[in-house]
Amino acid sequence: MNKILIYGAGVSGRGAELLAKKEKIDYLLIDDKKGFDSKKIIDELEKYDLLIKSPGISFENKIVKKAKEKNIDIIDEIEFAFGFSKSKIIAITGTNGKTTTTTKIKELLEFSGYDVSYAGNIGNSFAELIAEEKETEYVVLELSSYQLEGIKKFKPYIAMIINLTPDHLNRYENLNEYYKSKINIFKNQSKEDYAIINADDKEMMKLYDKNFKAKKIKISKENRDVDTYVENGKIYIGEEEILETKKLGLKGIHNLENVLFIVSVANILGVKKNKIKQFLYNTKGLEHRMESFYKIGRTVFINDSKGTNVDATIKALNSYEEKVVLITGGKDKKLDLEELLETIMRKSKKVFLIGETSDKIEEGLIKKGYKKNNLYNIKKIDRIGEKLIEKIDFGKENVILFSPAASSFDQFESFQKRGEIFKKLIKEI
Repeated sequence: MNKILIYGAGVSGRGAELLAKKEKIDYLLIDDKKGFDSKKIIDELEKYDLLIKSPGISFENKIVKKAKEKNIDIIDEIEFAFGFSKSKIIAITGTNGKTTTTTKIKELLEFSGYDVSYAGNIGNSFAELIAEEKETEYVVLELSSYQLEGIKKFKPYIAMIINLTPDHLNRYENLNEYYKSKINIFKNQSKEDYAIINADDKEMMKLYDKNFKAKKIKISKENRDVDTYVENGKIYIGEEEILETKKLGLKGIHNLENVLFIVSVANILGVKKNKIKQFLYNTKGLEHRMESFYKIGRTVFINDSKGTNVDATIKALNSYEEKVVLITGGKDKKLDLEELLETIMRKSKKVFLIGETSDKIEEGLIKKGYKKNNLYNIKKIDRIGEKLIEKIDFGKENVILFSPAASSFDQFESFQKRGEIFKKLIKEI
């Protein structure tokens, strides 16, 4: 390898840079925010054997397209790091539940005495882990569709897709293109590897290629004709009872799906049943994911800022029997809002709207007959405190759910920052 071009100086790009330095590979790092002469780079692409692009940069980018025309290898930092990795990889993708599943697999294995770390879309660079010689026997990788688009040789020991629902249509031409990027997680696995399949997910079952070679482990919340399943409030592997669902520390139907994946990984790796029970009965949910963070009078506030797509917010709304006060809206991903609107009609007694999608949601709800005097399009979250004081009786029983059904990038740098600001504003009132 003569010279590589690293495009993007975020977490992935900086990790790739560190690994290139460690391996004494000649490289150039460029970033749109730091300014560079794109024409000069395009004219000099022949100097480079490899382009490592950041996940946020699409294959439609002019430099990336020109590199492709010149037959320069284009990969992601994950693929680059894998070429130097000695770890067994546990790889996790899906539309919702990735971070919880990644984090809790790592924590359970750690709790059980395994040498384990995590990286990827969770905010840590896989390449940096290797460059700094912090690699462990097992590395749990959370992977986005963006990170899986250019997979060539990446091959996890255990791979899984939590679920497939519409997302990122501002990047992909259609849903099938988005789903296919996720399915790449399985394509290089051999018969010594494991693929954990969500049998309840119709898209997953339709797209999983019969030619994939890994050993299939199927999970289901709905039927027992699989390897790991739920029946009468208990989780089983085969005929063996593993734990009782009512005792789980991770609450909610969406987390039950995550737990089935966690339990399946633990079983593949030989974690003892008592360790699985002890951990999963006592562990708690993550910040910004259906996080009950404050109570005043009889009103409970829930921060679900990680609800960055329609399906996540639908699941959040459906996890309550009573009607909730919903705060929603964010960057428009061009997703179909029909099911979300129907769910809001059934499950929300008042709705506060913010962000790019606020007008679209307002218009859709009014067309469906939602009461205008229970609908408040406030645009920016900084007005939420005064509006809640004005419109909500905190002495009555309320669940106030902040679940945006959209990404944060119209007004915030991340879903974490959005959640932090929301919590701060609530506590201030």
